[in-house]
Amino acid sequence: MWFRSALFCVFAVVLALAGALIGHAISYDFASKIGAKSVDNILNVLASSMLAVTTFSLTAMVSAYSGATSNITPRAVQLLIEDSTAQNALATFLGSFLFAIVGIIALSTGLYGETGRVILYAGTILVIVVIVVTFVRWIEHIARFGRVSDTIERVERAAMGAVHGMAQRPRFGPRERIAIPDSATKIHHTGIGRVTYVDLAQLADVAEDAGAEINPVALPGTLVDPARLLAWTTATLDDKQVQSIRDAFTIEHNRTFDHDPRFGLVVLSEIASRALSPAVNDPGTAIAVIEAGTRVMARILRHKPDPDRSPPAGVNVPPFALPDLLEDLYRPIARDGAGTIEVGVRLQKALAALQHIDEGARADCAAVATDALSRAHPAFDSAADAERLARIHARYWPAGG
Repeated sequence: MWFRSALFCVFAVVLALAGALIGHAISYDFASKIGAKSVDNILNVLASSMLAVTTFSLTAMVSAYSGATSNITPRAVQLLIEDSTAQNALATFLGSFLFAIVGIIALSTGLYGETGRVILYAGTILVIVVIVVTFVRWIEHIARFGRVSDTIERVERAAMGAVHGMAQRPRFGPRERIAIPDSATKIHHTGIGRVTYVDLAQLADVAEDAGAEINPVALPGTLVDPARLLAWTTATLDDKQVQSIRDAFTIEHNRTFDHDPRFGLVVLSEIASRALSPAVNDPGTAIAVIEAGTRVMARILRHKPDPDRSPPAGVNVPPFALPDLLEDLYRPIARDGAGTIEVGVRLQKALAALQHIDEGARADCAAVATDALSRAHPAFDSAADAERLARIHARYWPAGG
């Protein structure tokens, strides 16, 4: 945001210098015809109005962040902060204010006469055009900025982007215990935080130097600490190589969406859980989340890793376990939506859709669907609702089938 504002300020300084240095090349008659004398008044109006518009825009953005934090989920706020349209709008308005201030200061120096004002006048007209276009876009954008539906779409897009960068397809079946030889060299991190990125190229360089495979264990999103295994290898490593492996893992305090598809699913489930709370009681939003999350899960099941993004030789990257992904998305919704027949039915149908996309996911989807059914039955006040949900479950997962 500061970069765009700085560009406007640099633009104003360049115009002021250009007016002083090359303004004499413009004829006086031409300058008098186009009304360059009025640039003083225009800049004064621009300075006062842009300060008010900037304050208004900043207030609207802060209100959207606050609303998302209290009514949706705090984890989605970072997507609103990264919104390019909002950043462009605020930077444009602030930069225009700075442009007007620099222009007024330049005019007050008296370095150039009437002809030099023409250059500043032309630049002011250009800035006004940019302001009008940006303001129209901002009005259209702010009507939905930070709303629940808008936030769900943002989280879905972020999760889809993370899926595109996955190194492998998900692995079906329950989580497997990692078999690590007793003689293996185990690398732990000295800090505490979340893995946000793994530099596979750097790990491959270490593997080539050591002459053995590097096996990272902590995928993006994993909470690491001095007791949590980061990676292991059968080779004997020196201190420099161990530190190089640690440096390949970017550790931050909070999870990010870029390389962590599980985080997107977690945030979607949090939005649904907030909507299903007694204070909100909005099953429609929960159903919208289920549909968005199911689209992400379908993308994960259909995912074919890009050869250019595949792990380099010497690095063995473990895949995400599908049951973990399913539980991240559906289990909180099944827990908080127990007793709401609309949510229960949508959950069963969503899981049934996933098993038809990839037959290998059938057992994992059936386990999550059975868990959702077991949570819903005791919470129903109506026997008819319980019977209907059981009938729908049996339609997709018949007993003994």
